Amino acid sequence: MDERLLMAFNGQIALEHASERAYLQMAAWADEHDFAGTAQWLREQAAEEGYHARLFMDFVLDRGGSVRLAALDAPRADYADLVEVFTAALEHEREVTAAIGSLYATAQEVADYASLPLLTWFLNEQVEEEATVSTILGEFRMVAGDPSALLYLDRGLPKRRGNGDG
Repeated sequence: MDERLLMAFNGQIALEHASERAYLQMAAWADEHDFAGTAQWLREQAAEEGYHARLFMDFVLDRGGSVRLAALDAPRADYADLVEVFTAALEHEREVTAAIGSLYATAQEVADYASLPLLTWFLNEQVEEEATVSTILGEFRMVAGDPSALLYLDRGLPKRRGNGDG
């Protein structure tokens, strides 16, 4: 594997691990503020990000590359409300999308066509991730001043995973 591409894959692995930790920290904040449904959804999201890191790791190793895990900064821990949590989540998903796009471009530049199917899958996954988080953010914005509606959305959030609702 081209050295530049290998470095980019290792950077993506670090970003996926950072995503996992960011979602875990968001889940802790949600739990601390009695948003149990949101906390569960965020924990599941964290697990998915960890899975993505392992997919990238396995791919690099299957290609004979070396995985080098990076040190990670502590994720943001404090939020004003769920709108701020999901605004941060959407910004983070957009960062991941851009990074995968850059990784795809690097793979094309070095003619590593074996990487493209995996990266295409991840780009498609990111379209879904951004859409899901954007929808949740929009809903929390709509009900921000209504505690009953906020609680209703919070409690229904875990049911929205894996059934086409977001």
